[in-house]
Amino acid sequence: MKKIVLPGKIHPATIVVWAAVVASAHLIPTIPLIGGGFFSIANILTPVSGILFGPIGGLLCSAAGGFIGSLIAPHTANFGIGTFIIGATTAFVTGCIVWGRWPLITINRLGSFVVNGGLIVYLIGIILWFSHETGRNYPILIMIYYGAGLAALIIGGFISKKMVFGKFKLLQFIICWVCVFGGMVGGATIGNYFTLALGIVPAEPELGQIGWEWILLIAPAERAIFAVGSSLIGVSLLVGLNKVGIRLGPEPEDLPTSGPPGEPAAYQPANEEPTLLIAPPKKSS
Repeated sequence: MKKIVLPGKIHPATIVVWAAVVASAHLIPTIPLIGGGFFSIANILTPVSGILFGPIGGLLCSAAGGFIGSLIAPHTANFGIGTFIIGATTAFVTGCIVWGRWPLITINRLGSFVVNGGLIVYLIGIILWFSHETGRNYPILIMIYYGAGLAALIIGGFISKKMVFGKFKLLQFIICWVCVFGGMVGGATIGNYFTLALGIVPAEPELGQIGWEWILLIAPAERAIFAVGSSLIGVSLLVGLNKVGIRLGPEPEDLPTSGPPGEPAAYQPANEEPTLLIAPPKKSS
């Protein structure tokens, strides 16, 4: 009896291993950021979780890795034990961009109204920002910052499939960067509210202190730079692991038919034969 292997099914062990990698990355020395806080290599790996495992798998992976990382390296926890929420949100939004269907707001085959989860996160982040008195003092700067991320979400959702199934590595990198930037800004919408609520950045900075004006101008550039590192890792893993038979990343929406009738179809990389598991013949008694 022949059985078609479904390489798109991600084994839970793969997610566990990547969560351990994210947790271990917190031990690498951090870099201080302008305006407060620290940059950890784990910040680069969390969006990759969403690219490889999707919004839910990436969220769980980054949440577990971030939580354990905060315990073994407390100096990386800018917001205490709840710091992992920001990384988990980043992975979730990135996964929604890469794995989500187009258009972002649609009606599925069952007639249900479906909204991309990344849009919901941005909406929640904007509401939280303007719910705070200090946040309402910077409407233009925050809309430019969040607007850039939202634009990346929309563009990335439209072209993300070309990153996984395209042939040109440079184009894959650019598309990945757009998706990761949108995911990072989405995670920042939650992180910015934590910063507002905890009063980490003074509402009226004194001489020598950095206020929200500078942070909201510098933060997009920081996220753009971080996204370069995430894109290099994400594209390299997607291309390299798929070549050795470890299927990661989203499946194409219309799977090619292969195998006997009644068997589920599976995605196969271009110019490669379908992988089959052939059970050995039973010995006659």
